[in-house]
Amino acid sequence: MTKKPNILLLVTDQQRGDCLGVDGHPVLQTPYLDQIASRGIRFRRGYSACPVCVAARRTLMTGQKASSHGVFMNHHVPLSGPTLPGELAKAGYQTHLVGKLHLSPPRKLYGFCSSDWADSPRPHPVFDDYERFLIQSGLNQPRSGLAHGTSHNGYTARPFHLEERFHFTNWCADRAINFLERRDPTVPFFLKVSFHQPHQPLTPPAVYFNRYMQMNLPKPVVGSWAKIFDQPQKGLPVNSWRVCLDNTVQKQMQAGYYGCINHIDDQVGRILEILPKETVIIFVSDHGEMLGDHQWIRKRNAFESSARVPFFMQFPQSFKLPQEQVLNHPVELMDIMPTCLDLAGVKTPQSVDGVSLLTIIQNTNASWRDYVHGECAQVPTLNSGQQYLTDGQTKYIWYPGTGEEHYFDLINDPNETINLATESCHQGEIKRWRTILAK
Repeated sequence: MTKKPNILLLVTDQQRGDCLGVDGHPVLQTPYLDQIASRGIRFRRGYSACPVCVAARRTLMTGQKASSHGVFMNHHVPLSGPTLPGELAKAGYQTHLVGKLHLSPPRKLYGFCSSDWADSPRPHPVFDDYERFLIQSGLNQPRSGLAHGTSHNGYTARPFHLEERFHFTNWCADRAINFLERRDPTVPFFLKVSFHQPHQPLTPPAVYFNRYMQMNLPKPVVGSWAKIFDQPQKGLPVNSWRVCLDNTVQKQMQAGYYGCINHIDDQVGRILEILPKETVIIFVSDHGEMLGDHQWIRKRNAFESSARVPFFMQFPQSFKLPQEQVLNHPVELMDIMPTCLDLAGVKTPQSVDGVSLLTIIQNTNASWRDYVHGECAQVPTLNSGQQYLTDGQTKYIWYPGTGEEHYFDLINDPNETINLATESCHQGEIKRWRTILAK
């Protein structure tokens, strides 16, 4: 790896770790993402330590855990210090952002040489490039991208109301392709393509929505420890955190969610068609989506549906790195920055908490962390923050505001339906996790 590689970082918003065909999903079609994951290295136990948008994205940009960068919620605190694109730019990379950043202040480049920036389809107080695109395309209403009326944070879903070429996902792919066609070919590039979906609004083009409405979709899993509703609820606020939806609304939500991912996959396929061969491809999401599991939607908790994310990368054959492997080491978003810098031959700043994944890619028996530690300032409806620890085999969650604990066996109960925290036979293991957390 004497030559600095091109690096493509693909980021989705709110994509569950199990929402990939290659991860065994029973209906979801993701052929292009499956291709990347199957040819490269897939980390089966990739986690978002603070599974909420702003905190997770600060971690991606800085390589820092939440306790280092100081954001545990969607708080818009100004970001300063070394960033992934900034360190690569100093090393001679042409760095470009497409899509979502979700940092403050907006429009700041944070080390990117250039950007096509928009945090979401809805208009931003600071005029963004997606809104500019819609207006230049003849859609002159300032909120035309959201004229479908579907919630930006709720369970409603429907097909996109405009031609597909106006969709935020298509716009991201178009701008990525434009950069690849116009970049400086004499220097390596770092291109971050950050899609807004499958975060709400759940509005894929009709072909994708209808595809999943015609299928038998998997039912949400609800553990006995989680149940607060005995039957479907009518009249809940659309952006509720806890829900029990009737079958029709639940299916619409899932069809919209799966359709958004399928749509992104096809647009990734367009980018791959013109991607230079000597390019490292990294794919990750900022956090997951509960999607009705345990009578919950959205994110911001430590359960697998919310905290585990797709996490894989593919290397050019010339790198002679191991390929076609699935690793079960516990990894997290803060490891992305040092990995990219390691690939580029750039020294990692002392501010970075993460570790280069090349350590275990090159030697799966190398020393590695024993667990991921995650935390969030507030879990909605529980009147508490949370701390969690997982080694990918078990998971311990503690809620300091209430003292409640959850303990799950992820090998035998991957859907976390049985809370083992009060069972006497597991008290020794739980005590060990408490001791680790106290440190």
